[in-house]
Amino acid sequence: MHQHDIGKRPTDVEPQCVVCQGSTVGHSLIRQAATFTSQVTAMTDSISTVRSELAPTGTLRVALNMSNFLLTATDPVTGEPGGIAADLGRELGQRLGVPVALLPYPNPGVLADAAPTGVWDVGFLGAEPQRAHAIDFSAAYVEIEATYLVPPGSPLTAIAEVDRPGIRIAAPDRSAYELYLTRSLQHAQLVRVQGADNAFKRFVADKLDALAGLRPRLVTDQDNLPGSRLLDGNFTAVQQAAGTPKGRPTGARYLCAFIEDIKATGLVARTIAKHNVRGLTVAPKA
Repeated sequence: MHQHDIGKRPTDVEPQCVVCQGSTVGHSLIRQAATFTSQVTAMTDSISTVRSELAPTGTLRVALNMSNFLLTATDPVTGEPGGIAADLGRELGQRLGVPVALLPYPNPGVLADAAPTGVWDVGFLGAEPQRAHAIDFSAAYVEIEATYLVPPGSPLTAIAEVDRPGIRIAAPDRSAYELYLTRSLQHAQLVRVQGADNAFKRFVADKLDALAGLRPRLVTDQDNLPGSRLLDGNFTAVQQAAGTPKGRPTGARYLCAFIEDIKATGLVARTIAKHNVRGLTVAPKA
């Protein structure tokens, strides 16, 4: 029954039916029942299509970017991937009624490169324009502030000062914030290094001017380099999203709705709290 039909007064009822000289309320209920039946059928057809697109093998294959230590982790006993992204992937599989396989990738670049091959169905990674040619992204579910670490004695005091001629910035190759800097830097030179650990080592060994990274990770790097400083603010907030390979339009729409639902209902916030992760912000409604 439609909401506006609830609580009608006798004077609000529909006009008399000229065929049976009686109230058309009965006819209205029949029409509503037919409409409800068609909606249920459409929903069934839709979830069937979603399932066939997001889990074509019968299993939801969830790709995880294991280089993002805020969102993923490896169980020290079993070696299995886990963390916030893994939990959200399992929740999606539960809603679809299919088993879940967690597929770990060493970094987001390798994960994104695998999208056209069809080896994974839903991936959790930063939504960047360079990846959108192969992946349909949802809106972000969390945001992570990215900034710079500068060495002891650095004259740099603000993020706006970093993009200058002669400044060399270490950054993990193909990370979301490295891709952002590639698009946005006008003068400074990016020194791309494989992985955050190696980027820090290169930053120290080559006496580079700045290290780009996610603030929570840079806090750890700062502890390992006495006298270094984190610059206030951020040069970008990395939008961590879910995505599915191109060519799955119904599945992509469902994935977008899923992400909005788990933000709105507090599931993302509860999952962050469960894993006791700091440095993440639940993304706003799309």
